[in-house]
Amino acid sequence: MSAGDARWIVLGHPSYVWRFGQDRRIALVQRWVPLENQRILDVGCGIGTYLQQFRNYSNAVYGVDVDAERVARASQLAPNVQVAPAETLPYPGESFDVVFLNEVIEHVKDDRQAIAEAVRVTAPGGHVVIYAPNRLYLFETHGVYLGKRYVFRLIPLVNYLPDALRNRFCPHVRAYTAGQIRGLFGGLPVELAIHTYVFPGFDNIVARSPTLGRLLRSVCYALEQTPLRCFGLSHLLIARKC
Repeated sequence: MSAGDARWIVLGHPSYVWRFGQDRRIALVQRWVPLENQRILDVGCGIGTYLQQFRNYSNAVYGVDVDAERVARASQLAPNVQVAPAETLPYPGESFDVVFLNEVIEHVKDDRQAIAEAVRVTAPGGHVVIYAPNRLYLFETHGVYLGKRYVFRLIPLVNYLPDALRNRFCPHVRAYTAGQIRGLFGGLPVELAIHTYVFPGFDNIVARSPTLGRLLRSVCYALEQTPLRCFGLSHLLIARKC
């Protein structure tokens, strides 16, 4: 495995193409958080796909990513993008109304510090919005290590293993229980406004088999309205700065 391959495994893959699943995530955020004319920061912005969409709502959109190559690509799509880790954001306190972390905290070195920084740069009354992997989802979506060999495919039930064993298969990525992701905000000046779960967009399945894909969407999105939502792909957590 090359150094470049290892870097992408650790950092994860950003949203390269805007599809239904990404549209839905933005729409879910808008149920609880205003985006129009807000100061928005996308932490871990990748190549800038969400930045482009946020600019439909506001001109005050900023992005950071730890990877210079991704920042260079994002800068071709949107201004105000720079290289910075989530744990050390290059902005004064209370600079933003919305701080967005989409499938980011599972990859950072210090997830607790990343959340503390997100809260620090959020203005009072503003919101920190997080999507992050759910430990109860039936599949691990980031691939696994089998010894030293990395295998990128959906692997069932890995996240149900005890921590010590799961971490041998997935040393490159975290997945969170409800208690763990809520615990990242412990002691910080926020109130948890929303904590729910979302199922996938199933975009690849829809592309191959539209009928099956739409059926999966229908069933799983109905489950989001029941206690069985706890088995969704990702946590959606929104915290309001006090």
